[in-house]
Amino acid sequence: MEPIWTYKQRGDSQKVRMLAEQLCMPKNTSSEKDLHCYEIIANLLVQRGIDTYDKAKNFFRPDLNKLHNPFLMEDMEKSVERILMAIDAKERIMVYGDYDVDGTSAVALVYSYLSTFYDNISYYIPDRYEEGYGVSFKGIDEAVKEGVKLIICLDCGIKATEEIAYAGDKNIDFIVCDHHLQGKELPKAYAILDPKIENSKYPYDELCGCGVGFKLIQALNIRREKPADDLKQYLDLVAIAIAADVVPLTGENRILAYHGLKVLNTRPRVGLEAILACANILPSDVNSPYYFNRPLTIQDLSFLIGPRINAAGRMDSARKAVDLLKTKNREKAERIAEEIDESNEDRKEKDRQATIQANSELDTYDKEKKCIVLCNEQWHQGIIGIVASRIAEQAYKPTIIFTKTAGIMTGSARSVKNFDIYSAIEKCRHLLTHFGGHKFAAGLSLKEENFEQFQQMFEKEVENNITNEDVTPEIESDMEISLGDISDKLLRILQQFEPFGPENNEPVFYSREVYDASEVHDDSKKVRKVGRNHLKFSAIPFNERIDPISCIGFSLAEYYDLLRYGRKIDICYTIEENRYQGIRELQLNVKAIRESEYDMDY
Repeated sequence: MEPIWTYKQRGDSQKVRMLAEQLCMPKNTSSEKDLHCYEIIANLLVQRGIDTYDKAKNFFRPDLNKLHNPFLMEDMEKSVERILMAIDAKERIMVYGDYDVDGTSAVALVYSYLSTFYDNISYYIPDRYEEGYGVSFKGIDEAVKEGVKLIICLDCGIKATEEIAYAGDKNIDFIVCDHHLQGKELPKAYAILDPKIENSKYPYDELCGCGVGFKLIQALNIRREKPADDLKQYLDLVAIAIAADVVPLTGENRILAYHGLKVLNTRPRVGLEAILACANILPSDVNSPYYFNRPLTIQDLSFLIGPRINAAGRMDSARKAVDLLKTKNREKAERIAEEIDESNEDRKEKDRQATIQANSELDTYDKEKKCIVLCNEQWHQGIIGIVASRIAEQAYKPTIIFTKTAGIMTGSARSVKNFDIYSAIEKCRHLLTHFGGHKFAAGLSLKEENFEQFQQMFEKEVENNITNEDVTPEIESDMEISLGDISDKLLRILQQFEPFGPENNEPVFYSREVYDASEVHDDSKKVRKVGRNHLKFSAIPFNERIDPISCIGFSLAEYYDLLRYGRKIDICYTIEENRYQGIRELQLNVKAIRESEYDMDY
């Protein structure tokens, strides 16, 4: 399906000009070309709500000293007091967390911090298939066996009213550290740390579960009168969780992710070094400013580290992920990393097979339906979320992928932009045994005999609430620029917008009326197909004399003839640096192509 091209509104011209001049001033430059470069940057900043020099300085130089006081979070004082009381009384503490990247990173973080000064602690990760998401009765029973008196619960617990009440009956206190929305009532925990609870006064509510865990150890560190720098070593874990949980890269998340990447790129923990070696990201030579052979980005955390950590819980045991992240033993780290990598390969193969089967089923699926619901009891429960994401992206419709085990249907739901799939599922909650999630992703389970009724009701809810615009993909551009505006200087400043993520996505530009450079240059610049379905060409503008700019368009080979025959095109793209065989060049990563209106009327 062809995407609709949409364009962000340009920033207020007066604010953009003023900010551009202020950004120019410290550089001792006033040329029109430099000012125009800074106007592009200033427009991107103003679009993001960064409309003063001080805001821009804070954006480009995230400062750990600008993190909020952790004691602004409700119940933080109580939480710290209870933990220190447990330590004074030599009580056993259990650190409990979910089985995904956010949960396992959070457990590794809090466990590692506490273990530097207290040893009567353990940790628990529920089994994805036996216990499911969140706090489990089995986990509490295990705590009772161990003699645990305090459970610090991370990335879950805000809706575990029955389980936490059960723990209370066993004389176990709970400190809930969560970032999900609360249910109708809060659990009767000793303390609740969650910036999303109703009437929360904490200044930032987009922390991930590991981020909330970091605020807890930050508060403990303050109370123990230890140096703030002691906490930097844990920021790599927070950065991984931020990337994997796809939370907004704004406010505290930007500060934590920025400095977490610094830790990863200069002194990574041995577990992360081992898992990156499995992804062929190896230590660099001694002359490099980075520990690895190239600087890691948030995207690396999302696509190289995150899936491997998740694979432990999907295909084996999430405890391995915690063991990997907290160990200081290199041999142990390498062994666990190899085992996790094998699990990830297994996950990829099952994912590949299930995706092929799901696509085959789509061939006969009713195209008029506004959503997709597929079920196959052969599909592994650990990969249905990945398949749901892929099908939702391909078909651009809300999607639920189900599998079946012992008469229970387990599903993973993914949505499209602007449609709240969680609300649609919630309307069917009387048919479910369990559900949870948020606007764009959810998990659910139900008895097999309720499946057909659920499917009909869910499809009706979607049909009644979704619009045609919701199921039409779009490519959104930040602003229009000329190819002549692109320079090394512009790229260097754009790189300082990193780390990229929700609410701070990599800037996407568009340019009109460009064409393949082979029309006026030698054949070495000629458009060609590369790989399975990709396009490589060099672009020049129709009415400017500049050197051709290299372009790569992934999955855009269908536009080969358009370029080969010299038709003028419009392109949407990001600007990046391409290094190949020691040669560095600017490159446009083209996201979308269309024929220029001028040529269409030709």
